[in-house]
Amino acid sequence: MNTTLENLVNELDGALAAAVVDLNNGLLLGAHHNVPYFTQSYVDAVGAAAVDMFRGKTITAVETMMAAQRGEEIKYHIKEIQMTTDGTFHFMAVVPTKPDYLLILVTRTNISLGAGWMAAREALEQVAPQCP
Repeated sequence: MNTTLENLVNELDGALAAAVVDLNNGLLLGAHHNVPYFTQSYVDAVGAAAVDMFRGKTITAVETMMAAQRGEEIKYHIKEIQMTTDGTFHFMAVVPTKPDYLLILVTRTNISLGAGWMAAREALEQVAPQCP
């Protein structure tokens, strides 16, 4: 997994970091970055924040209400999120065949959004078989 994420970061000009997170508990399955100040605590915090965005208490409450109104089982509808900070893009996507896992790709803002999504979606295919 770490090698796949390292290749993703190294092959996309402007990429800073990539990780795969377990959406059930926030644990990292793998990660790679080329930023000296990205400590393990920082990387763990980013993973936990991503879990909150996809499966946090408020999102789960909305999903539960939607499921109750439709008479269905709870189904997580959020599949991708793109977030922009002052200097970075964060591309986050649920692994389609492994919906309990999330790929995160962090890049500088000087890349095109299309290139970031293309790299992230290609990486989804590569990380899927490596997820439990």
